[in-house]
Amino acid sequence: MILNTDGTKPIYVQIAEWLETEILSGRIKQDEKIYSQYQLADMFNINPATAAKGLNILADESILYKKRGLGMFVSTDAKEMILTKRKNQTLKRLVREIVLEAERLSVSENELLQMIKEANKGKGEV
Repeated sequence: MILNTDGTKPIYVQIAEWLETEILSGRIKQDEKIYSQYQLADMFNINPATAAKGLNILADESILYKKRGLGMFVSTDAKEMILTKRKNQTLKRLVREIVLEAERLSVSENELLQMIKEANKGKGEV
């Protein structure tokens, strides 16, 4: 992953989202030890405090848990928590933005649904 240092999204949030994606994809499994703040800092060439902030976001949400002296680990139900969070926050926000833009462009609900269906059919295409 390449961090977007020029964007508006803070680096520690990008780190947290990357870790979530790694968990969702199954590359990091439940009860598996997660990267340390120093490993993340080295991987992304960032300050360890920034990496720690990204880890702490996930710990605060109970996606990760701490074992004193051993590090942080992925919670048993982390994948489900991430899916729920992304559906309820990210996906709903994106849908609201699309609906508002469709209204501004006078795109009907049927046209919008058709666009979504077409995009879904061609999701393997780039």
